[in-house]
Amino acid sequence: MVILCAQAAMPAHADDTIRKYEVKESDSLTYTLNLVLNEAGQPQYFYRNIYTPVCNTGECKPVYINFYWDLMGNYMRFDMPPNEVLTKTDHREFLEKDYAKLQEILARESSLLAELKMEDLVVKGTENISDSANIKTGATLKTIKNEVIEGAVFTCYTLWHIAHGKVVEEIQQITESYTSPKLLHHFLRSSNHHYEYWAMEKVIGADGQVRAGYEEDIKGIIAGENIFTARHALQAVHPAFFATSARQRWLWEVYRPAVYPFQMAILRKLKDIPLTEALAVRIAKAVREGNHEQFKIKLALLAAQQKLADKAQLELAAQLNDPDAGAEIFAALSAMKPAHKTVRQKLLDYKKKND
Repeated sequence: MVILCAQAAMPAHADDTIRKYEVKESDSLTYTLNLVLNEAGQPQYFYRNIYTPVCNTGECKPVYINFYWDLMGNYMRFDMPPNEVLTKTDHREFLEKDYAKLQEILARESSLLAELKMEDLVVKGTENISDSANIKTGATLKTIKNEVIEGAVFTCYTLWHIAHGKVVEEIQQITESYTSPKLLHHFLRSSNHHYEYWAMEKVIGADGQVRAGYEEDIKGIIAGENIFTARHALQAVHPAFFATSARQRWLWEVYRPAVYPFQMAILRKLKDIPLTEALAVRIAKAVREGNHEQFKIKLALLAAQQKLADKAQLELAAQLNDPDAGAEIFAALSAMKPAHKTVRQKLLDYKKKND
């Protein structure tokens, strides 16, 4: 629980301002959480100067370390205060490889450490602890071997729970208080999927309507490199988002170079959208591009139109001689009962040839 309002502090850098939040985590633990703002007053990231005792069955040792989180409470990295180092149970200092492994451990959002209690790290019936040189003792120790650093199990356990503990909720509450159009635009354009998902919930209503002023941001996500956020945005928006000719032309431009799973997602989205003549013609012309599953979906899209434009019908008719798709195109075109003379003639020619 944040128990003190933010206070402006001396800048950490020339263009940055720090705001301090006193956070009460329990009756016995209160700590300072720092939010770094840029010179425009926009939140950048959080950090905490940590002092914590790491205790095992033999002794407690103090650990000094700095943690950094993004604005959604996702752990980013750590660094060490000047003249401070991390040590193992036998007082050996961490090597560079140990610091690198600690970063890997702390960066995992999901870890076996989340399911364990401190007492689970003690080998029952002995004075040995899992920070001992012999990490292979005890079933639990074997299980978590890849989740910890040998000789520093309690340190890894303590620091992981700080990085992914209650601070995450506190950070999210603070960030929520900074919600503004500027922050939402920043999040939607950030390429940080945590930010994008959070902001999309703010600007895309339950009915799929996109708040005015955020349309280009949503288009940017749909056209972005992250297929997961792109598909989420595509599926979340109302079909009317793609009603205009310009928007449909843009969506087809996104479709053409997209990876196969996202192409399929776009084709499925189009099932709920009345096609403009321009898009219908493009789809008809490219109906045989891709695999047979894509061909069937595209042909079904065209067949489902209330009245398919003559230009689109002509594009389909031009592909009646395709040995792998001609029969399906013939069936779809025939069901449309075309009025265009050229289309009707091509259907007749196909029928005569294949009777």
